[in-house]
Amino acid sequence: MVFRKLMHAFGAGGPSVDTVLERGDCRPGELVRGEVRLRGGDRTVTIERIELGLVTRVEFEGGDHEQAGGVEFARLPLTGGFELPANTDRSIPFQFPVPWEAPVTAVFGQPLRGMAVGLRTEVAVAKAIDAGDLDPVAIHPLPAQELFLDAVARLGFTFRSADVEYGQLRGVPQQLPFYQEIEFFPAPAYAGRLNELEVTFVAGPQAVDVVLEVDKRGGLFSGGADTFHHLRIDYATAGDTDWAGYLDGWLQQLLAGSHGGFGGGPGAYGGQGAYGGQGAYGGQGAYGGQGAYGGQGAYGGQGAYGGQGAFGSYGHHGHRRRRGHGMGAVAGGAAAGFVGGMVAGEVLDEAGDALFGDDEGEFF
Repeated sequence: MVFRKLMHAFGAGGPSVDTVLERGDCRPGELVRGEVRLRGGDRTVTIERIELGLVTRVEFEGGDHEQAGGVEFARLPLTGGFELPANTDRSIPFQFPVPWEAPVTAVFGQPLRGMAVGLRTEVAVAKAIDAGDLDPVAIHPLPAQELFLDAVARLGFTFRSADVEYGQLRGVPQQLPFYQEIEFFPAPAYAGRLNELEVTFVAGPQAVDVVLEVDKRGGLFSGGADTFHHLRIDYATAGDTDWAGYLDGWLQQLLAGSHGGFGGGPGAYGGQGAYGGQGAYGGQGAYGGQGAYGGQGAYGGQGAYGGQGAFGSYGHHGHRRRRGHGMGAVAGGAAAGFVGGMVAGEVLDEAGDALFGDDEGEFF
């Protein structure tokens, strides 16, 4: 009897939990749907609560060193308390709103190396060890984000790395306590003049803010310098601009020494030296009333989104686009350059390693 009580105290014979997702992928602003499946153990137990949370790996800079840890950035209380009889099954359906600013983990149908988002299930059991589950969720770009990433790829930039950094971007309506940076090796046309291009998206219900950072290579008598540029892309009109031409025009002006307000549109983004000062963040449930993006239905896991229009020929300063091929044509061409630095399946197949390190419990 004493041994059985001891075993129960350490969770033996208790309930098991398995979270099953309808789909393993989505976009920011959409819903992750699924159900939490409980199976009773060898005795009746009291379930105090069930909660879900979206987590990702975030890098923290402090002093001369950098650390990384798992951060929960959205939470959904699912149930209150109830009794779970022995050897019985119970399923609880859920719809989890994905924050608009959720980091992208897959682009053009390929996992983004170094990125992972997981849906964590927490089942609090009275007088016993809590149960839980962790499931990877692939976050694909919004159509406007993919248009811009395609423009980067069409100019010849290749993927270098991606990470999520703790901090706030000055001048950007940011809600989450971190931001994602996607870094690219320079395209051949800019080789020798810049070291890398960094792209950060801060999405919202109507538009996405894009922050560009260029590491400009120094000359013989001058050091290098970082230059920032901030623009906003409205979802309703994102397809009307030739973003490859826009980006190339800004880069050419920058490298020529003139990088003020480009094209009469977004001005330079600067002065954001210190990121930080933000307080504790968490505990939000439904995030901002976001529904499905653009009314699209099931998302088929493919990188191409239908009906996006064409990438026609573009010059350095002509930013109007002409219609033509769909995004499906893009996935075979420009996408190939973008995913050149990726390993297919690496992130989703090893979500535990990417999210938690070699030990799944390392950050929690």
